[in-house]
Amino acid sequence: MNAIFQNKILLITMSVWAIAQGLKVVLGVFREKRFNFKWFIGTGGMPSSHAAGATALATSCGLQEGFQSVVFALATVFAIVTMFDAQGVRRCAGQQAAILNQVLDDIYWKGKLEGDRLMELIGHSPLQVIIGGFLGIGLAWIFYRAW
Repeated sequence: MNAIFQNKILLITMSVWAIAQGLKVVLGVFREKRFNFKWFIGTGGMPSSHAAGATALATSCGLQEGFQSVVFALATVFAIVTMFDAQGVRRCAGQQAAILNQVLDDIYWKGKLEGDRLMELIGHSPLQVIIGGFLGIGLAWIFYRAW
């Protein structure tokens, strides 16, 4: 267990992810003038914690193992796939959920169906992914040098 807490790359990646999630909460409170705990544990929103964590992992691996290493290459490909999925497939699923929720609302108010709403905020815009990616690279670089 002690070895886990000495794993610099894991600590940096998890710290960057937590910071990105925390930023979502802060931005959400400023934007909507209320606190919603789902912002901390949920997906979607600005910045992308998926992108931040994945790029922090790749950057930390590059700094530790070298940017020519296989470990860096694997982490970078993982980051690219993660970011593509965050803004591509999951964003489309969120858009479909929004449309289906509108259909459910229309049907519900006409008294024909009761159903649970679908989660709409599950993906990211390209800007959210880009900001998350730069956040991950920058914080990983800072934390790696500081720790």
